Amino acid sequence: MIRVLPLLALVIACDPPTDTGPVDDTAPVSTRTTPPDSYIPDDPARMVAIGDVHGDLEATREALRMAGAIDEADSWIGGELVVVQTGDQLDRGPDDRAVLDLFEALADQAFEAGGAVYALWGNHEVMNVELDLRYIHDDAWAHFDDVEYDPEDSELAGYTEDQRGRVAAFRPGGPYANILAGRNGAMVVGSTAFVHGGLLPDHAEYGIETFNAEVQGWMRGETSETGLILESESPVWARTYSDDPGIMECAQLDEALATLGAERMVVGHTIQDEINPACDGKIWRIDVGMSEHYGGSPAVLEITPDGFSVID
Repeated sequence: MIRVLPLLALVIACDPPTDTGPVDDTAPVSTRTTPPDSYIPDDPARMVAIGDVHGDLEATREALRMAGAIDEADSWIGGELVVVQTGDQLDRGPDDRAVLDLFEALADQAFEAGGAVYALWGNHEVMNVELDLRYIHDDAWAHFDDVEYDPEDSELAGYTEDQRGRVAAFRPGGPYANILAGRNGAMVVGSTAFVHGGLLPDHAEYGIETFNAEVQGWMRGETSETGLILESESPVWARTYSDDPGIMECAQLDEALATLGAERMVVGHTIQDEINPACDGKIWRIDVGMSEHYGGSPAVLEITPDGFSVID
């Protein structure tokens, strides 16, 4: 229920303002910070979490419309809504560039409206920057043909001509790698932690700020790939809380949450029959395989001060 409270106007008699001259139309417009902070202190009035979309633009649009985030023209209508997408926008589907571009545009529009869109990177975003090309859809290569590169670039010589635009886009320091470097791999928004795979106690102790900064530096081409991202149970690969967690796994979750200062965690990465909680509601699994590749249907998790609900 939304309650509309009356506005109280206070009228104060005062001298007319002094003329300070013409307005400077060239003053810079406030823009969102990239990457965003790893910790956002306050719980939003309404927040929606979206799982893996894997290059399916129509499924992405449907999920965002179900959430009340966009209209039929893909424009932001969410106001102060906060949307968190937990990664794996890339691979398996043909529209992954369009999906990335849509989330970037919406992040700007939401910021201007007082809301936020936080798209995280998952293991498939990391794999693209690593130039692990195994899961790229056949039709997705051509969408990067307009990315400029030096034809004499020796790093690209080992790729076929139709692959070089995408490789140039996602290799460390490339234009789309830089877009990904403007995102986080893990965040805490209010009392909820978000990550693609899972944050284990060691990850929480290591620090999500350190983890994010290390990977972002590698994506920008400033450093070598290092840190937690290289571990087999890294935050973008772990399935500890998604594969039927028991007492031991839930105890690990409690430890990680205590270190993070969060009450719950939301993860994608591991396909579920439906969005569902475990460990007494302290973990929510939201990857429902909504992309055409997996044949699922869009669903989103809504988080408000009143609790949780699934929109499907």
